Amino acid sequence: MPLDSTTQATQAPSTYNVHWRRNLFVCFAGSFSTLVAMTLLLPFLPLYVEQLGAVGHAAIVQWSGIAFGATFFAAALVAPLWGRLGDRYGRKVMLVRASFGMAICMSLTGMVQTVWQLVLLRLLIGFAGGYSSGSTILVAMQTPKDRSGWALGVLSAGITAGSLVGPLLGGALPPLIGIRATFLIAGGVIFLAALATTFLIKEMPRPPALAKPKERPKGGWAQISDKRPVVAMLATGMLFTFANMSIEPIITVYVQQLVAEASRVTLVSGVVMSAAALGAILSASRLGKLADRIGHWNVIVASLAVSALLLIPQAFVTESWQLVGLRFLMGLVLGGLLPCITSVIRHNVPDGVGGNVLGLAISAQYVGQVAGPLLGGFVGGHLGMRAVFLGTSVLMAGGAVYNWLVQSRRTRDMLAVSGKS
Repeated sequence: MPLDSTTQATQAPSTYNVHWRRNLFVCFAGSFSTLVAMTLLLPFLPLYVEQLGAVGHAAIVQWSGIAFGATFFAAALVAPLWGRLGDRYGRKVMLVRASFGMAICMSLTGMVQTVWQLVLLRLLIGFAGGYSSGSTILVAMQTPKDRSGWALGVLSAGITAGSLVGPLLGGALPPLIGIRATFLIAGGVIFLAALATTFLIKEMPRPPALAKPKERPKGGWAQISDKRPVVAMLATGMLFTFANMSIEPIITVYVQQLVAEASRVTLVSGVVMSAAALGAILSASRLGKLADRIGHWNVIVASLAVSALLLIPQAFVTESWQLVGLRFLMGLVLGGLLPCITSVIRHNVPDGVGGNVLGLAISAQYVGQVAGPLLGGFVGGHLGMRAVFLGTSVLMAGGAVYNWLVQSRRTRDMLAVSGKS
């Protein structure tokens, strides 16, 4: 057994839900369907903003960005709160709350009359708490620790697949049924996920000692004996989403330099973006299973290091197919990174505060998701496209070195302690 995050799993009895496989299936289906519904708006959001009264290209682009980013901003603020409440009152109720809230807000989004109302509802969707992030916490905390990498990899594949399918359907449905009807259908899909969550997910009864503590417990952070793994995973999760999203704003502009026919730019850009997602879908569960066997931290270090190498040739491609192939390889390499990050946190925090800490991890990832496009667009506009790829490569390499150093020091300290005993 590798001497990293899994070592702690053997030092205390593992608590898990006997229904974890059924819960995983429901969370997979629910996360896929809700992500499809949530990402439907990407292709037609600027058109909807224009319909709601925004005039001029600058105003349309600005309001589209505000409306899209509002959900991530709100979700980043409340993710730790929902995680903490899940530790206290149960994680299923958090999923039910999130899915019903999202279903109502998504349906109302199809009825707004002004851009301000659209932004407000996008904020409320974020405050309701993402179903996929809640599913990640539930699966992480209720799955046997020696299967957590595989289970989280399966869930990650469903989340990524939903994000990939949603924009495709979003491009096809509005011409057929209209934008407002598309939002109503999206709300209906999330409502079905809420019903499935309510009636199919089974949560084990909470131990009386946890439900009614005799004395005021220490705060979640204070209960973590060794904070180094958690700090490393918070930083790595933020780095991953930051680095990944820093590329997004420049993909279309970069493809314009590689494709001679202007009419093919958007198509090729979509293929480039989808290639990474497809690679991640194919590799997530396999890398998670590998991590359960050789150590989650080992997979994290290797994924960051290999991705740093793959980013270098992306800065010097001369044909669009080369970029598609390299982005696909990036997806294969990074598909298991977030599941492994979640697994390391799961193995290194007490069960009673796991949701709280995982909520912090999700917030950190949202921060990277918001900051990445801002800095990527700035660097691409002022220093050129290649600088974004090369700069991101340096960040990923630095993340690999940092995680290797933390893992090595922890391993050395644990060996020293075991030697003394």
